[in-house]
Amino acid sequence: MTDEATAFVPGHVTGFFSAHPHDDPAVAGSRGAGVALTHGVRVTVRRTAETDGATGERDATERSDPRATLNGDPVRMPPVSGVRDRLGVPAATVVAETPLPLGAGFGVSGAMALGTAYAANTVFDCGRSENELVTAAHCAEVAAGTGLGDVVAQARGGLPIRLEPGAPGHGEMDGVPARPRVEYVAFGELSTADVLSGDTTALTRAGERALSDLRADPTPETLLSLSRRFADEAGLMTDRVAAAVEDVRAAGGDAAMAMLGDTVFGFGTALSDAGYDPEVCAVHPAGSSLVTE
Repeated sequence: MTDEATAFVPGHVTGFFSAHPHDDPAVAGSRGAGVALTHGVRVTVRRTAETDGATGERDATERSDPRATLNGDPVRMPPVSGVRDRLGVPAATVVAETPLPLGAGFGVSGAMALGTAYAANTVFDCGRSENELVTAAHCAEVAAGTGLGDVVAQARGGLPIRLEPGAPGHGEMDGVPARPRVEYVAFGELSTADVLSGDTTALTRAGERALSDLRADPTPETLLSLSRRFADEAGLMTDRVAAAVEDVRAAGGDAAMAMLGDTVFGFGTALSDAGYDPEVCAVHPAGSSLVTE
């Protein structure tokens, strides 16, 4: 055991998806494709005095305390609480740091859940395998309504294609073999829970078409163009993202909306060429991992 451990989880932008709910959160999930980012989340789990090994208990007041911070500020993060409960370490303190905005389509909640699982497993000697940790984080995020496919994509890295929904043992993954430069501009937040709790019939049809077309031509350019088409067909594109996409295409490039956030992303210098001042990163080739220092 150790008193502290840190994990790094890449950010993740979903380009398109189809929703596949199920009573079992390990079976529920999404199909689709996206981009794992070198801009990610560092999650540190610390043993606290209130924790008694892997089965620590706290009173009702403690249970309502998220015991998590994001960039130094307290944050209520149900997926993190769900991971704590699944691993039996409810009083673990979770400290997360990221350059990515919360609620803007970068999978921050999924990253915090997955990072918590990896780091808590080390701190409390939970004895779980990687697939078991990914499953715990995926189920916690699905149960919280904050995402359907970020966790499994962040565990894989690269340009992940989710062929079948669900956690390891249920889902099936592939990927686009490339590492393009990534640019993005985040305009604001959108509620993932609001979209996922509504009628997802139209977006699922659009996502299934996009997945079929990407499998026929698995390239970054196709992923981006299909993501743009998906946002339009599913009726999800915000006014600010639509304006940015129009600017990029007028400049000879392509861009799309990050699902689900008021964020536009593109490859190469697409946004820069259109006159924007984007954040710049790369595709993270590997998935989540513990950090050794």
